[in-house]
Amino acid sequence: MARRSSRTASARPAAPIRAAKSSRSASPANNEAHLTRIAVDALGGDRAPDEVVAGALEASAGGIDVVLYGPAGLDTQGLALVEAADRIDMADKPAEAVRAKPDSSLVAAVRSVADGNADAVVSAGNTGAMLAAGLLHLRRLPGVQRPAIAVPIPLRNGVSVLLDGGANADNRPEHLLQFGYMGSIFAELILDRPNPTVRLLSIGEEPEKGDQLTLEAHQLLREAHDLNFEGNAEGRDLLRGAADVVVTGGFTGNLALKLLEGTIAELLDALREEISSTTRGKLGGLLIRPAARRLRTRLDPDTYGGAYLLGLRGLAVIAHGNSGRRAIANAIRLAARGVEHGVVERLAERLPVYDRRASEPAPTN
Repeated sequence: MARRSSRTASARPAAPIRAAKSSRSASPANNEAHLTRIAVDALGGDRAPDEVVAGALEASAGGIDVVLYGPAGLDTQGLALVEAADRIDMADKPAEAVRAKPDSSLVAAVRSVADGNADAVVSAGNTGAMLAAGLLHLRRLPGVQRPAIAVPIPLRNGVSVLLDGGANADNRPEHLLQFGYMGSIFAELILDRPNPTVRLLSIGEEPEKGDQLTLEAHQLLREAHDLNFEGNAEGRDLLRGAADVVVTGGFTGNLALKLLEGTIAELLDALREEISSTTRGKLGGLLIRPAARRLRTRLDPDTYGGAYLLGLRGLAVIAHGNSGRRAIANAIRLAARGVEHGVVERLAERLPVYDRRASEPAPTN
């Protein structure tokens, strides 16, 4: 069983799910007394544990109470440690690994949120295992059919959100409808978008374009009068700000995200190589360096850190498997912001009202 290191103080229980209150309404004294506690899987990701610890340390400097979950003897640089001897690898089968390794760092960190010992959990580890552990220990919010990964998409002026980013390979039309509602609430709370626009990812803007799932989901979204649905969007428009919220199934969403990520990385690397290949290019590079750095920062996934797994009774953030310290720090900050804005509580309040077409819950394994 995972146990807390003797080097740390006892865990502070997180507040139970309740009606959300804006963080801006809290008194300064209350904010000072209550530090948001984030449980971090120290063994999650390709660059763990060193980069995870470094990122956690950076985030903790900003006033976030970070607790690491990892093996005894881990050098935490002074951060709190809860001992968890086992780990879930990227190659492990998610559901099997979660059941077979209950004392792994990932499962123990998720369980800490369910037990009230942390306000949110962050992991750069196995995404499927995060979903399986979340379903097992945190469980779905009432009325939620499928949790969804809400991924920030960088735009020229701001950020939009795409969901599902890969939590569900198979979907039904009513799942995509609910993703539209979850994404809208996310956009209101985190992106500060009143009445956010929603579009459905398809192969054309016309309503009759797309496979059967897309056609049926389009009809449901169009009939949802409490959503600001503006029709279909094509993949080429994702970086142009197709909408505040872009809805798609998890299989298509994950393909789109990885294509965007790979294309952006390749173009930026190719540009750098071209600039550095000649003397004239190097001189020009000096002039455009500030603009190039701003562009790279805006498009770099590390800037956003991670993605919320929406639809659970506790807050979970999934970071990229190759996350370095900067991405980990930003993922922890993203988790803390979600706690402060009451994302879980707002979803709990509003989704049952919206979910008029809910069917039976999907299997959890």
